[in-house]
Amino acid sequence: MTETPLDDAGDELAASTSDASLRRTEARSAEIERQIATDPSKFRIMTGDRPTGALHIGHYFGSLANRVRLQNAGVDTIILIADYQVITDRDGTGPIRERAINMVADYLAIGIDPTRSTIYAHSAVPALNQLLLPFLSLVTDAELRRNPTVKAELEATGDRPMSGLLLTYPVHQAADILFCKANLVPVGKDQLPHLEQTRVVARRFDERYGRANPAVPVFPQAEALLSKVPTVLGLDGTKMSKSKGNVIELGMDADTTARLIKKAVTDSDRHITYDPVKRPEVSNLLMLAALCTDRDPVAIADEIGDGGGGGLKKLVTAAVNEYFAPIRAKRAELVADQGYLLSVLREGNARANAIADATLDEVRQAMGMVY
Repeated sequence: MTETPLDDAGDELAASTSDASLRRTEARSAEIERQIATDPSKFRIMTGDRPTGALHIGHYFGSLANRVRLQNAGVDTIILIADYQVITDRDGTGPIRERAINMVADYLAIGIDPTRSTIYAHSAVPALNQLLLPFLSLVTDAELRRNPTVKAELEATGDRPMSGLLLTYPVHQAADILFCKANLVPVGKDQLPHLEQTRVVARRFDERYGRANPAVPVFPQAEALLSKVPTVLGLDGTKMSKSKGNVIELGMDADTTARLIKKAVTDSDRHITYDPVKRPEVSNLLMLAALCTDRDPVAIADEIGDGGGGGLKKLVTAAVNEYFAPIRAKRAELVADQGYLLSVLREGNARANAIADATLDEVRQAMGMVY
């Protein structure tokens, strides 16, 4: 059996974002969508969020709504509350228990069904985290430092000293995917190197340890399901981020939403047009209204016409509040029953532990470590 040299991983990660590779990934993603429509039982997705703050409408349109769609289509769905990943770039966990429980409420409010999807917390699944030891032996310090995910996370910390946890962050992400043998990961194009790192780890494990039957690998090669939703910017026209305070949280009430949208950045031209390049702030608000009403942003702009920023914000406020009203009502009911939310998380933890224990047993068998 020929093993892939460790130093080749940097080239593989870079290649994953080349123009030719992106075209292939887009084509394959479209084919996967067609296969899901025919036989969703072939797929298991793994996705999740870090509980660093409240989930917001950017999360909703960027990934949460898609999870509900895939779940309802019949795809086995595993959702991670990545509590251990909070400390990759922070000195403490903050009010992490409260945030994790609220995250469960958000998931259920938008339509995640705990009988069809598994919601679990990173720290509650020891076997998942134990997979890090053999996985770390499959990567080098140099390739981790070249990893785009590590570079981006390090830049976001303001050049503070890199922790060992941050350096090995891509391997943690690989373990999250591989422990449950997910073969499909919903991602944006900027996350493709992270997924390629997971594929590298899976391939190297099987090349190094293999099985009695090499035709049946221990780990599948997870594929990308690319998001079709355009990025929703924050209310200040920059990337939507909890740390910037430019978001509309899922749990915010209608009045708070109205106040925030009223302060949103637009421009001085009263005639409203959809032009993402020349008028990104105005176009972002139009796109938000379009997502909430399932309409064309150009048609919405034409409808507003010379109504200016005030007319635009009034329309966006109405669209957002109407769309999220049932989600907010459901969320309020759920938050009032903390016991139920904890029971959902504990049941999900139990399911995830059963999956992780079985995978770790296979890994020990492959490595000859069954005593």
